[in-house]
Amino acid sequence: MAGEGGEGALKEADSMMGRLLLAGMLAGLVAGVVSFGFFKLAGEPAVERAIAFERAMEAAKNAAEPELVSRSVQSGVGLLTGVAIYGAALGGLFAIGFALAYRRMGDFGLRATAAILAALGFLSAHLVPALKYPAAPPAVGAAETIGSRTSLYFAFLLISLAAMIGAGALRLRLAPPLGGLKAALVAAAAYVVVMACIALALPQVNETPQNFPSEALWQFRAASLAGQGLMWAVLGLAFGAAAERLFAREANPLRAKYR
Repeated sequence: MAGEGGEGALKEADSMMGRLLLAGMLAGLVAGVVSFGFFKLAGEPAVERAIAFERAMEAAKNAAEPELVSRSVQSGVGLLTGVAIYGAALGGLFAIGFALAYRRMGDFGLRATAAILAALGFLSAHLVPALKYPAAPPAVGAAETIGSRTSLYFAFLLISLAAMIGAGALRLRLAPPLGGLKAALVAAAAYVVVMACIALALPQVNETPQNFPSEALWQFRAASLAGQGLMWAVLGLAFGAAAERLFAREANPLRAKYR
């Protein structure tokens, strides 16, 4: 009987995990659509200026290439589809991270845990990498270096995520002797020091063409970063609300499983 009870609890926990995963994917989908709308309004003008600059350069070199996919499709259905898929995938990963972090990050509620996790995710996955390797619109960056630039960016991104996880573990280890606030400050300082050292060690990339409109460059980068911030904010808020409804509807075996 005891074995049957334990097996039932595991099945309930798996069922809750499945519901959280679905909630995360739906929240990520909503966040992706909202982010798409923002970037269409705030970032599209900069993209159009960058494309016009690129076409002018190709015309000057007589190296214009045929457009395989129309610009309207790229900026409309294509962009929306890509952002929606990315948002849903991010939401699924967010749900898994939430299940692992809930009650392990500290005595935070469901909404607070989701909000903190979203803030840390944006910080480590977008803001810090963008300080070293900011987003680049069309015409910025040589075609022959795209592989190396992509490798550098993702290497820095993965290091940032690993450093953030390490900082979280350090905070938990230092909390008993130092207290919550001091432990958090020490962990944050450790993250900053590690990422600053990595940023100095990795090579800088600056392939912006001469005469490229600086206003368009900074408008694109600001819109890209703000759009990512908006996506993480919507994801954290929407998932937190969904998780609270799920946990209020039935008993919470997930808490016992991941405690």
